[in-house]
Amino acid sequence: MKIAVIGCTHAGTAAVTQMAKLYPEAKITVYERNDNVSFLSCGIALHVGGVVQDVNKLFYASPQQLAHMGVIMNLRHDVLEVDTENRTLRAKDLTTGRTFVDTFDKLIVTTGSWPIIPNLAGMDLENILLCKNYAHAQTIIEKAKHADRITVIGAGYIGIELVEAFEQLGKQVTLIDNMERILFKYLDRAFTDVTEAELMARDIRLELGQTVTGFQGDEGRVTKVVTTAGEYETDLVVLCIGFRPNTELLKGQVDMLPNGAIIVDEYMRTSNPDVFAAGDSCAVFYNPTHTHAYIPLATNAVRMGTLVARNLLQPTVRYLGTQGTSGIKIFDENIASTGLTEQAALDAGLNVKQVTLEENYRPEFMPTYEKVLLKVVYEAETRRIVGAQVMSKADLTQAINTMSVCIQNGMTMEELSFVDFFFQPHYNKPWNLLNQAGLQAM
Repeated sequence: MKIAVIGCTHAGTAAVTQMAKLYPEAKITVYERNDNVSFLSCGIALHVGGVVQDVNKLFYASPQQLAHMGVIMNLRHDVLEVDTENRTLRAKDLTTGRTFVDTFDKLIVTTGSWPIIPNLAGMDLENILLCKNYAHAQTIIEKAKHADRITVIGAGYIGIELVEAFEQLGKQVTLIDNMERILFKYLDRAFTDVTEAELMARDIRLELGQTVTGFQGDEGRVTKVVTTAGEYETDLVVLCIGFRPNTELLKGQVDMLPNGAIIVDEYMRTSNPDVFAAGDSCAVFYNPTHTHAYIPLATNAVRMGTLVARNLLQPTVRYLGTQGTSGIKIFDENIASTGLTEQAALDAGLNVKQVTLEENYRPEFMPTYEKVLLKVVYEAETRRIVGAQVMSKADLTQAINTMSVCIQNGMTMEELSFVDFFFQPHYNKPWNLLNQAGLQAM
């Protein structure tokens, strides 16, 4: 059996390592544009801020390790064309320039995503950077050494983490986003108000509710960001607008969402039974809305890649869907969310209610205790839980993993009220915070 794998970051690495173990007789060939695999891009901000000193530790596998498992590693190779009907692909060796055709019995598409690059005036100026891979990380660190004023465009997780990293490096930081609030996709206003105050207390400039219209420069280097609301002087710009799936190779050959994300079934099969896909190139089944959605997360990618290997020859292990569960640490605040925010639920046409608790996370007779803010969103009629958010200076983020399981299993607020949680004064109160949320909704 000949297996071709296109792309080898999170999903690709997970699929390849598992397939090499499960199918030792198979010929597995990887095609990867870069000269590395498995880079944890979510660690870029930690590296920029100096928390992670050795960037090599952001790789959790190496080409040599995979080759030792018997995998043929075609690094610095770009796949130019795929013909799923005839099971062929045409690739180019980026080092030598040679092109050639290869065949496959099974194709694994783990081509990931790429940052959205706007078509704006001045985009060709120097010091306008992307933030996605190893090369980007190295460029950001080098360029930031010589920049006093840094502008980050995009107030999602990556943008916020970079803002924090640059502030800790002593830079003058401006954050621009077209939404009225930061982290709009992940948190409701009660949470973003607190986080915005944390950022502004450190003299980070928040310019929200405005759209970038272009860039101006001097001697070929960016000096100013122009938006619908004003102009901002800068030495360096990092674009963190979002990502889109890398799926041009399969356009018209498998079913996709309008944005190009490949639709897979619960066994990671595309509409072509010999073509599998996983990771940021795919849509995932989103349990809160029971629809396919584009949610590019490393956690989704490694799960899906592993399932590709398990289901390659026959459907064996079913994908349970995702809640888009994620977390972030912003200075002293530990924040996590899962499923839909209240605003996202309303935008999706759901009739929802919510419970918001602000409570000390453990008994007041303890020497210290911290406030925790918890919000749970649920359907009004069925009482089914569809989302949750938590924030505290104490690390209570694991509560959101619990809520993720609740959403995945279709639990109601009444059921949440009486889940068996332990009590120990070091950690919580006799009525666990999640129990309290359920009880308040009854």
